[in-house]
Amino acid sequence: MSVRGLRAVAALLGLALLPACSIKHMAVNSLGNALAEGSSSYARDDDPDLIWEAVPFGLKTIEGLLDEAPRHKGLLLAAASGFVQYGYGHVQQEADFVEDRDLARATELRARTRRLYLRALGYGFRGLEVDFPGLRARLRAEGAPALARTRREHVPLLYATGLAWFAAIVLSKDDPEMTADQAQAEALMRRALALDEGYDHGALHDFFISWEGRGEAVGGSFEKARAHLDRAETLAGGHRVSALVNYAETVSVARQDRAEFDRLLREAVAVDPDSVPDLRLPNLVYQRRARWLLGRVDELFVE
Repeated sequence: MSVRGLRAVAALLGLALLPACSIKHMAVNSLGNALAEGSSSYARDDDPDLIWEAVPFGLKTIEGLLDEAPRHKGLLLAAASGFVQYGYGHVQQEADFVEDRDLARATELRARTRRLYLRALGYGFRGLEVDFPGLRARLRAEGAPALARTRREHVPLLYATGLAWFAAIVLSKDDPEMTADQAQAEALMRRALALDEGYDHGALHDFFISWEGRGEAVGGSFEKARAHLDRAETLAGGHRVSALVNYAETVSVARQDRAEFDRLLREAVAVDPDSVPDLRLPNLVYQRRARWLLGRVDELFVE
């Protein structure tokens, strides 16, 4: 028998000698790794409706695996990012689109979206607390200094957790406890930005466009929002539709700059979704929103 053959036999014997629970644990972790690394295939897809139909099954599969491997960071990240993306990209968008003709349905969808965001938030903190036990409690007590030990490798979890938190806060205006958490959520996002501003083609700058786009009256800055738009455009080479849409929907509307609103959204619609394969799905989702916003221009601007 060859050396390679002997090694294969030794490996099989070693596997056979493992307890059944160890084999199950190895299988769960292997499948978990595959699922956790497979989200990029969703982002490259060109059929948003197909993805939204597939996502719930994938998310429930991830949750089932987490029952067996509750500290698997890849699965926890996949759950956190998956629930927040599905919540916004599908459920909350649908709520916005149907509100004019069915307010009750829109209200129901937003309540569901909030629950999805809170689920994402829980998974996000579970992922962070694998390396930093008790982080959520320390963040509440200490604020931003509690995040000082996080590193660049933690940026995906910081981003997904912070995004889920802010998204839940936006839909929890009647919940003072949630709105009081705003500074902690901001600390997560600012730490992520400091560690890796280029994460996911500038996704963090997308967030800060909306955050600063609140305007000076409530602690934001239109000037900073513009700087984040410029940086997002640079990092994505002008191929990130969400940055244009976020700026138009927040800053252009707040400043009642109809010409800028129209120009940015038409620029967003003109982006070739195939230009950056990893941004194909989000670009298609935001192009749909851009077209919807262009159809509401007379409602959004007073002339």
